[in-house]
Amino acid sequence: MIIKKTEQQIEKMRRAGRAAAAALSAAGRAVAPGVSTLAIDQVVRKVLKAHNATPSFLGYGGFPAAVCISVNEQVIHGIPGGRVIAEGDIVKLDVGAIVSGYHGDCADTFFAGEVTEEARHLYAVTRQSFYEGILHAQHGKRVGDISHAVQSYVESHGFSVVTAYQGHGIGTSLHEDPAVPNYGPAGKGARLYEGMTICIEPMVNAGKKDILVLPDKWTVVTADDSLSCHYENTILITKDGAEILTVCEE
Repeated sequence: MIIKKTEQQIEKMRRAGRAAAAALSAAGRAVAPGVSTLAIDQVVRKVLKAHNATPSFLGYGGFPAAVCISVNEQVIHGIPGGRVIAEGDIVKLDVGAIVSGYHGDCADTFFAGEVTEEARHLYAVTRQSFYEGILHAQHGKRVGDISHAVQSYVESHGFSVVTAYQGHGIGTSLHEDPAVPNYGPAGKGARLYEGMTICIEPMVNAGKKDILVLPDKWTVVTADDSLSCHYENTILITKDGAEILTVCEE
């Protein structure tokens, strides 16, 4: 069931979005060669606490950390721990925050020192595919219009969208209806209405779309060991278009 939000609920989601974005920004600044992924998790926890927010991910389905940290060929859901980030790594951070019972969810990809031109290009395409999608996040259009825009842009650059995972609705639950795939035909899927809140979440592989889940039952990797990038924001559908709720104001 798709839940349209009231003005009061939307304001709570703005606060959650700002908290998530602040934590993501601080965590991104911490990405550097020699830093452990566990240290980045601690940054996220500290910033969320300062914003009177709690982590969406900690304990979600048994996930043991406040942030998903996925490096290089890892696509999503990487678990922070003893891994030390190396020069040239690309590091995907996914952060969720709860404020007054409402979630904000965002993700971005960060570089540890100098990375390859392929990595920079892959990231630029991934990020821009989000903005291609958001152009279609309008009252009266359909989810498929977003999905098709993301897929078309990514594939025009020779990359692949991950189809096993997708964006989603969001509110009092981290994952609500509707599903927001990064692929598919335009004009299909749920109708978009003013007051809906969704996450557009491109996950893009340099190689093929196929993925594997590691034995930890969380970490998702590319099946061909190619690089992967991730970008996400929580957005609100308005009568005039879309508002990004996960905006860092610090």
